[in-house]
Amino acid sequence: MIEVNLIPGDRKKRRARARRSLAIPSVPGLSGDRWVLGAGVLVAVALLAIGWMAFATAGQAEELEIQIESAVRDSARLADVIERSERLRSQGDSIARRVDVIQQIDGSRYIWPHIMDEVARALPDYTWLTRIQQVTSGEPMAFRIEGRAGTYFALTSFMEAVEASPFIRGTQLISSDQVFMSVGGGAQRLVYDFALEAEYRDPPPDLIQREPLFGGSVLAPGSEEN
Repeated sequence: MIEVNLIPGDRKKRRARARRSLAIPSVPGLSGDRWVLGAGVLVAVALLAIGWMAFATAGQAEELEIQIESAVRDSARLADVIERSERLRSQGDSIARRVDVIQQIDGSRYIWPHIMDEVARALPDYTWLTRIQQVTSGEPMAFRIEGRAGTYFALTSFMEAVEASPFIRGTQLISSDQVFMSVGGGAQRLVYDFALEAEYRDPPPDLIQREPLFGGSVLAPGSEEN
């Protein structure tokens, strides 16, 4: 069935109603200007973006705070470890100083036994000693030997033997006088009253062996364990 619109202007009214239906609905209290509405939409979007960024920043701040707290705990733990390490190092240095003092004492306590042994070994016939005393306490230690010899040859032989010792150096004749000594029965004998001075010296490393302080193999002075 075919219908014909005989009312003029009806199509225009329909188009006007269609255009009015596509228009943005009006909101009471707001301007109908599209620029104002666009600006409002932009502001709303910006507010949403700012809110999202604030939320994300708050999450990151909380995560950073957790990391900072963990770092602080680790720092405190490391500080305790460092303090204990420093304390142990200080104790080790103190022990090393004490060991050094002990080794120095141990190395010097045999000086006089060596001197007495070397002097007694160098003493020839017709020669005897009256005194051995320390002259200086520094480095090197100096000492004096006083005694009497029956002949001048015995005195020179004694000096040469003392100087040849690996523990003694710088032997010098300080005084030598001829004196009479009673030999019994009213008889007297002419002898040489002498005084020598010399210095103690450390022997060659291969001459003496010492036990290490904390056990182990026997080491010569100045040698190192491989």
